[in-house]
Amino acid sequence: MNAAHSKRAPLALSDYLADLAVEALIDEADLSPKPGLVDRRGSGAHSDLHLGLMHASAMSLWPCFKTMAEAALAEGCVSQSLRDTLGRIGREGEQEMLRVTGGVNTHRGAIWALGLLCAGAALDRRELGAGPVATRAAQIALLTDSALPASAVSHGTEVCRRYGVRGAREQAQLAFPAVLQHALPQLSRSRAASTGEQNARLDALLAIMSQLADTCVLYRAGLQGLRCMQAGARAVLDAGGVASLAGRRRLRELEHDMLRLRASPGGAADLLAAALFLDRLQHGLPAQIGSH
Repeated sequence: MNAAHSKRAPLALSDYLADLAVEALIDEADLSPKPGLVDRRGSGAHSDLHLGLMHASAMSLWPCFKTMAEAALAEGCVSQSLRDTLGRIGREGEQEMLRVTGGVNTHRGAIWALGLLCAGAALDRRELGAGPVATRAAQIALLTDSALPASAVSHGTEVCRRYGVRGAREQAQLAFPAVLQHALPQLSRSRAASTGEQNARLDALLAIMSQLADTCVLYRAGLQGLRCMQAGARAVLDAGGVASLAGRRRLRELEHDMLRLRASPGGAADLLAAALFLDRLQHGLPAQIGSH
């Protein structure tokens, strides 16, 4: 076989974006120690989740993310048609996730966030900075899914009605402020302080938790749980972050509180995955990515 034939074929952009999305979900799941969340140590505040299930769920979503990126490439612009197509693909991806997990909701919020970001990235490969990609994702999110029943009910919609928050939908429609204004800046600060990549990612998670109206926490623990999460996360960062001894003490206190309340910041976890996706993406595409 000659050299020309031995070279690998270019990787499609949609494949690359799906790879990044799945890697971000797996990296989020593996990150430890996370207060109240599944990680390498155990199931956190959950009784129906474990790390292997989170990995299997993430892998099951690869075709969903790839198809969303392909739909955006084919459409070429933000449109109602694209919004409806992404909604259909997302629902199909959710059904496959539930099949793999035996009915357990592992990544419903992540399908929404990362699916929109995959589509936003695919719409313009020349502008892959976190801001432009999030803005294009927001433009899609602002459109209404024509096929979604108005009466559709989920834990998130119930919490939104009860507490007047809009959760993951609002985060996307506002171009992911928890990611752009909190997670990514904290990630950069912690990296610059040479805290180590895992500690920097934990600090980024805490930056999200410190201000997010996390509907997962609200559903499980109400306003008391939400305030506890936000104040506890701020205390860790104020103490110097998880790379400091004082910060680790505060992190243990926060974890104790989250387990006591049976509260898991799943919304913050989804947004950390979105932050890791955008962080990698904004460094540019590898040379082997094809034009389609």
